Amino acid sequence: MGCVQAKSSSSSSPPRIEKLKSDHGYVSGSSAGRLPPRPRSVAAEVLTERESPAPLPPLRQISPGEDELVDGWPRWLVNNIPRDVLAGLVPKSADSYIKIDKVGQGTYSNVYKARDRDSGKIVALKKVRFDTAEPESVKFMAREIMILQKLDHPNVLKLEGLATSRMHYSLYLVFDFMQSDLTTVISHPAKRLVEPQIKCYMHQLLSGLQHCHERGILHRDIKGSNLLIDKNGVLKIGDFGLANYFNPKKKRPLTNKVVTLWYRAPELLLGSTDYGVAIDLWSTGCLLAEMFFGRPIMRGRTEIEQLHRIFKLCGSPSGDYWKRFKLSENFRQTYKPTILEAFKDLPLSSQSLITVLLALEPYNRGTAESALQSEVRTIMIQL
Repeated sequence: MGCVQAKSSSSSSPPRIEKLKSDHGYVSGSSAGRLPPRPRSVAAEVLTERESPAPLPPLRQISPGEDELVDGWPRWLVNNIPRDVLAGLVPKSADSYIKIDKVGQGTYSNVYKARDRDSGKIVALKKVRFDTAEPESVKFMAREIMILQKLDHPNVLKLEGLATSRMHYSLYLVFDFMQSDLTTVISHPAKRLVEPQIKCYMHQLLSGLQHCHERGILHRDIKGSNLLIDKNGVLKIGDFGLANYFNPKKKRPLTNKVVTLWYRAPELLLGSTDYGVAIDLWSTGCLLAEMFFGRPIMRGRTEIEQLHRIFKLCGSPSGDYWKRFKLSENFRQTYKPTILEAFKDLPLSSQSLITVLLALEPYNRGTAESALQSEVRTIMIQL
C-alpha cells in the first residue's frame, strides 16, 4: 500500500566569492532571506548543447499527401520516427480523447487531463511540439518515447500509448492520470510529512531509480514536480524529457546543462560532461532533506551562488577535486562543513543517508541499490 498523505544559520561569504557572485548576476540585499522563485526547467538550455544522441534517421519535411496512414500511423510520423520506437504501441487518434483541463505546461509540451471516449478512463495527455523544421525537438521527443518503452516498474510512469492528429501534425503521449506530485505534498501548509511517509516516498523513488539505472538510463531532472503521486500515495517517476542513455563501460560526452538548479550536482555546475548515476542520487539527497524541512535546502539564484551554498553545507573539496575541474585559484576558498549541524534534528538513519547522497565526490554517493540496502538494514535494526 502506498504512503497516505499527511502531511541554518548563514555566515558572510569570502570577498572573492562575493565578486564572482556579483559578476554572474547574483545581487544580495533587500531580498535576502526570502524564498526565491523556483528555477525554471532546463529543457530550453539543454537544446542549445550538443551531446551524442541515439541515432535517428534524417528528418523529412512534411509534403502534400502525408496525412495518409501507414500501419495505422500518419505518414508524417513514420517518416520522422524510427519504426522500433513505435513498436508495441497501438495507433490512436487524438479525437479518441476529450480534454478536461490543462494541468501542466513546459517549454516543449503541455499536459492535459482527459477522458478516453471509449473506456471513460481518465488519462494524462502530454502534447509534445513536433516540428520537422526543428531537428532538436524531434530528437528529444523520439528519445523520450524510446526510453519510456524500456521502462516497466511500479514506481516509473508508464507510457500507455500515443495519439496523433493526422491533419494538424500533433502528437500526444498518453499516461495514467496522477492526482498530485511530491512538491505539492511537501509544500502543503497544514500537512507536514512525518518520518514514516518520508521513508515510504524515498523507498519508492530509490526503487524507481534503481530500475532506470540498471537499464542504462539517467533521468537528469529529479525534483519534486517530476515525482507524481496517485490517490493511494504511490509515487512514480515522470517526465523523461531530459533523460538519456549511459554506459559506464563505454562513456561519451553528455551535456552538463541538465537538472533544475536547486537539485544540480556540483560536478555538473563545474562543467563535467563525464558523469553517471551519481547526479540523480545528489538530487535525491536534496529531496530527502526537503521532505523533512518542507522547503528546498539550497536555493541558489545562479550557478555560482548554488556552488557557494553547496560548499557551505558540505565543506571545502579536496585539492584533487579542484585539480580535476581546473578551477581558478580565486574560487578556492576554505569552507567548514555544516552538514551535521544542519541535519542534527533529523532521525539518525536519515542523517546518514543524506550525508552519503550529498557527498561532493560522485563515487562516494553509491548507487540507488546501495541506498535501498542501507534503508532496509536500518528498518531491520529498528524492528
